[in-house]
Amino acid sequence: MKREEVIATINKFLVEDFEIEEAQLAPEKLIVQELGIDSLDIIDIIVRVNEVIGIKLTKEDLLPVKTLGDFYELICSRVAE
Repeated sequence: MKREEVIATINKFLVEDFEIEEAQLAPEKLIVQELGIDSLDIIDIIVRVNEVIGIKLTKEDLLPVKTLGDFYELICSRVAE
């Protein structure tokens, strides 16, 4: 899966499942403070990433992730493995 496909897939489920406006999905956006994703949403995101992209994540994997760009990078690095 290419980087652009990863980003498009992530953005699609953030819009559809978490009702985040597509215009807000910029790499520099802070996930918690600006996008309003809380700890329960994080668990749902972990499940969705596993279902849609096939990558297993843990809450610990997401600890260093602050921005949407960080999240994209984490997923892209895992896809490349």
